[in-house]
Amino acid sequence: MRILVTGGAGFLGSHLCERLLEAGHEVVCLDNLFTGRKENIYPLLENPRFEFIRHDVIDPFKVEVDQIYNLACPASPVHYQYNPIKTAKTSVMGAINCLGLAKRVRARVFQASTSEVYGDPLVHPQKEDYRGHVNPIGPRACYDEGKRCAETLFFDYHRENKVDIRVIRIFNTYGPRMLPDDGRVVSNFIVQALRGQDITVYGDGSQTRSFCFVDDLVEGFVRFMGQTETVGPMNLGNPSEFTILELAEKVIELTASNSKIVRKPLPMDDPKQRQPDISLARKVLGWEPKVPLEEGLTRTIDYFRGRV
Repeated sequence: MRILVTGGAGFLGSHLCERLLEAGHEVVCLDNLFTGRKENIYPLLENPRFEFIRHDVIDPFKVEVDQIYNLACPASPVHYQYNPIKTAKTSVMGAINCLGLAKRVRARVFQASTSEVYGDPLVHPQKEDYRGHVNPIGPRACYDEGKRCAETLFFDYHRENKVDIRVIRIFNTYGPRMLPDDGRVVSNFIVQALRGQDITVYGDGSQTRSFCFVDDLVEGFVRFMGQTETVGPMNLGNPSEFTILELAEKVIELTASNSKIVRKPLPMDDPKQRQPDISLARKVLGWEPKVPLEEGLTRTIDYFRGRV
């Protein structure tokens, strides 16, 4: 197939492009390089089945494809709060442009949604039928509500125009090609540990996250796009739950760092707990994460060595 990946030069997108090329597909990577990096796709540029287009999904685009993966959007608080209006427009207008294209060329279209649609959840773990606890006017709303609106658009296009959609809600994912300055907890801790700096834990460190290695997530993407049992939404993430303090201690151990843990106030609307219920993914895809946290962290630390 010929497949479009928006945000294809980003952390997740570049891994997905690689995976699709390995499967024998033609891949069109579209990215404006705001948080994506050309170095993520340098090895792919010599492949005759790979094409890179520098373009912003906010602006309309035309390309003849069989499938579309819409991954275009800054996904870390530092980056999506840098220009919150642009972030909301990327989610909403990017979705409209991808859906319009899918309607025209009759392509199956995938939306990379997020566990942030659950906000600071009052239900634990989070199942797909939970409607969330989101502050619509807070500093994170540009991302949270932008993604929620994108899901609305996907299902409206599906109901009204019979567009063949797939919607995934991604929980915390990490791995090589994360940006060192993206503000996400795994990259923050690794960079601080490798530099011998204090490791910053917000709050008392008891808040929880579930960390999924990027290879596992991409495998889930591909399986989800290949099935016809459900259009979603479907949670993808690692159901193993860790406190932020446990993560900090594990990173210090694996980097053999002398860093000390320091605490700062918890940011506004920062979720206290986040853990996916992946029963649907297990049932429909036969999918669950395979890479344990220690192995995934070791591979990610190896990537960051020499880069920070």
